[in-house]
Amino acid sequence: MQSGGDYTNGFHGELQRDEKQVPVLSALGRAKRRSRGGARDPRGGLTNGELRVSDQISEQKPLETQESSPPCTDFDVAYFHSYAHVGIHEEMIKDRSRTETYREAIMQHQSFIQGKVVVDVGCGTGILSIFCAQAGAKRVYAVDASDIAVQANEVVKANGLSDKVIVLHGRVEDVEIDEEVDVIISEWMGYMLLYESMLGSVITARDRWLKPGGLILPSHATLYMAPISHPDRYSHSIDFWRNVYGIDMSAMMQLAKQCAFEEPSVESISGETVLTWPEVVKHIDCQTIKIQELDSVTARYKFKSMMRAPMHGFAFWFDVEFSEPAKNTNATSVANGSSSISPFTEGNQKKRSNPSDALVLSTSPEAPPTHWQQTIVYFYDPIDVEQDQVIEGSVTLSQSKENRRFMNIHLEYSSAGRSFVKESVMR
Repeated sequence: MQSGGDYTNGFHGELQRDEKQVPVLSALGRAKRRSRGGARDPRGGLTNGELRVSDQISEQKPLETQESSPPCTDFDVAYFHSYAHVGIHEEMIKDRSRTETYREAIMQHQSFIQGKVVVDVGCGTGILSIFCAQAGAKRVYAVDASDIAVQANEVVKANGLSDKVIVLHGRVEDVEIDEEVDVIISEWMGYMLLYESMLGSVITARDRWLKPGGLILPSHATLYMAPISHPDRYSHSIDFWRNVYGIDMSAMMQLAKQCAFEEPSVESISGETVLTWPEVVKHIDCQTIKIQELDSVTARYKFKSMMRAPMHGFAFWFDVEFSEPAKNTNATSVANGSSSISPFTEGNQKKRSNPSDALVLSTSPEAPPTHWQQTIVYFYDPIDVEQDQVIEGSVTLSQSKENRRFMNIHLEYSSAGRSFVKESVMR
């Protein structure tokens, strides 16, 4: 989940927010992909209430690190704007695998949360903040740059938690919290894990406020990839043009390929479409990763096909893990391309072989579906592969220079002496 904004919410009570919040422009991010619309209030923004961070602080103080904060671009504003529409939050909350796994993770870590201070980065409607308050948190700072923070504040009030949950309307880079925190929680994952670049805000919150040894939920994330065979999708989008009501429209096929497969596709696939065991593209330890690492991620891969089939592209999905800092023992093995978590274990809430180990939320093709689905990079033309045929190459994921929330994908792949390159942008 990311912070966002889509229209004015008309809240006239007290809400802690950042005075530098800029006017919202247009929809972006998940709202764009899921056709989430919504009219804007012509009044343009929130009414000015009294600014405060806590009952002991009367107004926001200038940050010492303010000058080093990344600027809020028009693209960022549009991104925040997209998250004020209720539909996008409804979709995420109704994703039971997502929401229930987060709630279970909070209750599993109740000893870390009870009586402690928590920051919820990109709080949206405030549901995770409320879960933390119900788990006994002393205080929860619910931060969101979208106008949805207005509704979050009302939800907090309606549940009698205003003494525990403090809604801050602004970017993590800009808002002020006058104390260190014990726990950071965030649902920051985008499609293909890194799309939308919200992890940077979690890193910023960690570096600004988290106490040494503090807890971050989720603690780890792993992005996987694997080649797939999906003839039904290709037939539906491309082969359809060969014969349309008895008319030869094959002249449309090249354009159809360009339109259908130029950009990555977010869709659900079954485990039967996957040709090989997956490989790790990127493992993330949220305690140690640096923002600079997110600029570009490159991984080499080598697959061996388990069957004879046409290969139509590569699928990407991810797992996130909720573990205590002292129990993060698997990071090295995952980073090196192997993991004690099976990418095809049944159920989203996966456990390791040791039942006392971490809870894992999976978006694998064989896990129950989530709103993230899987991300597919399709080839314009399929490649026939034989059983045990090797497919190898590299993938680079980088933040777009046009808009850091977009992601450039550069795929190089070769098999049976033929080499190919596929480049696309996830907008």
